[in-house]
Amino acid sequence: RTDYLPMLSPTYNSRPFVSTTSRRLVAPTTPLANTRRALHLIQLALKSIPQVELSAGHQVVAARTEARRAAISTSAAPPSGPPTVTMASEKTACGSVRGELSDLFRTALTLSFPSVAAEPVVAACNNAKNGDYQCNNAMALFGKLKGTPNAPKAPRDVATAIVSALPTNDLVSETSLAGPGFINIRLNRDFISKRLSGMLVNGLAGWAPTGYAGKKVIIDFSSPNVAKEMHVGHLRSTIIGDTLCRIFEYCGSDVLRLNHVGDWGTQFGMLIEHMADARKARVAAGGEDKDMDEDVSDLQELYRAAKKRFDVEAEFKTRAREAVTRLQGGDAASLSTWERICAASRREFEAIYSRLGVKLHERGESFYNPMLKGVVEELKERDVATMDQGALCVFLEGHPVPLIVQKGDGAFLYATTDLAALKHRINEEKADWIIYVTDVGQSQHFEQVFATAKKAGWLVDEGAKVSHVGFGLVLGEDGKRFRTRSGDTVRLAELLDEAKSRCAATIRERRAEAGEEVDEAEVEDAACAMGYGAVKYADLKNHRTTNYKFSFDEMLNLKGNTAVYLLYAHARIAGIVRKAGKDVYALAADTPISLDHPKELELALHLCKFPEALEDAIEELGPNRVTDYLYDLSEKFNSFYVDCKVLGSDQEASRLLLCEATAVIMRKCFELLGIKPLYRI
Repeated sequence: RTDYLPMLSPTYNSRPFVSTTSRRLVAPTTPLANTRRALHLIQLALKSIPQVELSAGHQVVAARTEARRAAISTSAAPPSGPPTVTMASEKTACGSVRGELSDLFRTALTLSFPSVAAEPVVAACNNAKNGDYQCNNAMALFGKLKGTPNAPKAPRDVATAIVSALPTNDLVSETSLAGPGFINIRLNRDFISKRLSGMLVNGLAGWAPTGYAGKKVIIDFSSPNVAKEMHVGHLRSTIIGDTLCRIFEYCGSDVLRLNHVGDWGTQFGMLIEHMADARKARVAAGGEDKDMDEDVSDLQELYRAAKKRFDVEAEFKTRAREAVTRLQGGDAASLSTWERICAASRREFEAIYSRLGVKLHERGESFYNPMLKGVVEELKERDVATMDQGALCVFLEGHPVPLIVQKGDGAFLYATTDLAALKHRINEEKADWIIYVTDVGQSQHFEQVFATAKKAGWLVDEGAKVSHVGFGLVLGEDGKRFRTRSGDTVRLAELLDEAKSRCAATIRERRAEAGEEVDEAEVEDAACAMGYGAVKYADLKNHRTTNYKFSFDEMLNLKGNTAVYLLYAHARIAGIVRKAGKDVYALAADTPISLDHPKELELALHLCKFPEALEDAIEELGPNRVTDYLYDLSEKFNSFYVDCKVLGSDQEASRLLLCEATAVIMRKCFELLGIKPLYRI
């Protein structure tokens, strides 16, 4: 149907076209809706080509359309019932149950109301008594159709028409209407059972959210400053960014984990000069005149001493500024000292990242330094940036304060570097999605950077997507910014040490109470997993934009929504499967999962919602969606285990499969959160 191909153009929205299913004139809709309609027609053409398999939804559209076309040509009545469609097998199915339901209802909406473009609104039911899911399109559609010829008289009539157009399938067992037009949906138990069995046999790869495989996703996170120790302020960016990376990697994206470290700027002038003075003093005292490891052994002390001199000694401040100029000019001696400082910092950063299980590709501010002049020139040439009070500024609508890209003395700023980085990631890295993970205090800054990039023509509607993932503060138990008693920021290494030490003490105590032998190597491994996992989980379970109180007592609690509780829950499930002494994966190949008990069904249904938790996490860029799902899963398993005997029951094989399915999903959640699961504690 080449006469419909112009609708693939995003600018096609100016003229009506004739619906092939109703022969009515259809008003112009949005470009996206036109594109969807064109794609439907292309799928209809493809169905005539041998060996091309249409998706379930498009098979319905094809069959229904051909039947209606035949009816029109022969003056016969249209078919009374929808065709039967068999959903894709578990081996080929991808994405979520919610997504598959959306496909079914998209078909029903297209068939029942072809003149109105509407995306299905499908969500889990808040009350399980009403159903498993709910379609909530009827009322909005009723409003759109009101006043048109033969319009439905009430939202329930719209809902009835949608349900009548649903293709027969093996996913939905029944539907019912509630209120003004809510469509409640019950899933087929056999479908749920087969979906879980398929997951155990084929693995979790097919459950990853679709639409992200092969996409280039760049995530900029952590970003500590060279010559400064990582402190609790770096914790949130590091673990939120790492979790987002893990989620996209699971979805098959090409993820570039960038560490935009602060390795360039005026602070290096004072560090270089202070190290030069320390070397002179050492030589004067009879020491060696060469680079020494001790020069950079304590970077925190080095920075403090240099900063103190910079603030009080005018002559030292002048020399420090001159040192910056030499460094930026490529002076060999200055660059050598700078590289030693960066290398020492890198070793300290890597020690922390190793403990947290975080991998990053370092690409600091210095990488973009050669690009800054060109970026500024381009902004001037395109009339994006203008001079104002001696500085080069970008004035943006909705922002009372301009974005300054170059100071009056010619110096560049953080904004200049961020613009250069963004341009490089768009043009050179060919990113599909660029995500920045920093504190919420930088939200306005990134809004201006993104707006400037759009004004310069680097960011275009059909090009890369950009997002700023802001997060709140870590507070002490007093509700103030988390600091040591002396008022210093809390060093991240010390915080991790404390968490590990407390977990080790708890494990030893519990082993002693149980009369079990204490294996120190095992305790060390478990304490690291629990301690570091507890720190991560306590942060990630909060919505990223909120501030939260850091409390060792709360995060290491054996009860409640903590990593420690969840790790014990997983170890308990692993113990059940281990005690059964059966090969659960051999069982999964030929043993159906029975869902006769309400608690079995409740647990199985929640297991099937795992992909939806990830879809929501990506949509909101919020790891707390994963932690919420994981904690709810643990609670539902506990409820199942209380009411449903596993070992020694008539349903032992089936219930063991439910146990293993729960453990598999829990382990995947732990993996995405960067937490090491434990099989015995």
